[in-house]
Amino acid sequence: MLPDGDDLPEVLLDLAVPHEDINPLVALRDRLWADPEARWLLDRCADAVVRDTGKVVGGQLPVPPVLPEAWGELGRCFFVYVYVAALEHVRAYHRGRGVPDDVSRRTLADLGRHLAVHRRARGSRGLLVPEWLGLHFRGELYQLGRLQFQRAVLGDRMGGATAAAGHRAGPGDLCLNVHITDFRGALTPEACDRSISMAREFFARHFPEERFETAVCHSWLLDPQLRTYLPDDANIVRFQRRFRPAAGYGQEPSDGDPVAFVFGDRDLPVAGLPRRTRVERAVGDHLRAGGHWYTGHGWFPL
Repeated sequence: MLPDGDDLPEVLLDLAVPHEDINPLVALRDRLWADPEARWLLDRCADAVVRDTGKVVGGQLPVPPVLPEAWGELGRCFFVYVYVAALEHVRAYHRGRGVPDDVSRRTLADLGRHLAVHRRARGSRGLLVPEWLGLHFRGELYQLGRLQFQRAVLGDRMGGATAAAGHRAGPGDLCLNVHITDFRGALTPEACDRSISMAREFFARHFPEERFETAVCHSWLLDPQLRTYLPDDANIVRFQRRFRPAAGYGQEPSDGDPVAFVFGDRDLPVAGLPRRTRVERAVGDHLRAGGHWYTGHGWFPL
């Protein structure tokens, strides 16, 4: 159920929606509610999220519906209302699992962070990858300290790599997919240690029937080329060392990922990328020299 205009501001604030977005989102809510087509689609999309609550969906994220261009800002913000409509269902799921209130709140507050990510990239309200937040609102992903952990399943390539290394888990077994968000401070070894320790305890306590023996990561942060530009004691290099590389993945360039995460917009011209920090210089200089960045894939036993 979508809250009315009087109750919506407090709900949005609980989800860390930036203050400057509250009044416009309340106004857009009235526009949505007055449009029968938009309300019909809202119900269908919220039902799809709720239907999969608690499931480990795995694989590719669901493709969101193509919204009419005429919706404009309502289209860019449509999934804010989808997740608000599903909010009480995921909160009930968290309570049923005994998930602490602070973990539930910080996990779902990623909605507000994603609005900030869109504004940094596009200068306007919206969600760049609205389907990503379905992981949070289905109970599949949790913010535990500096890192996020997604309940997932080992695929053939990653599971094959773990099995080949003599690890007990292999293809089809459960794993925790590690995600690194921005706007959460430095990626220090100490913060990562705390997050991993929290994850071990959290999932054993709140998902005792699920056995997680492996952490995996698929990220540009695991591209070994970064070690050419960064010192051995850099947080990114030390983060890389946690993981055992997994072979068998393709080597298609993924230049847009580091540009998006470091500079905010994957479509920025390479020639003008700033050089203010070591990471900015690494990402930009490598591309300007004709190089490419790749997604790295790694794992470690829990």
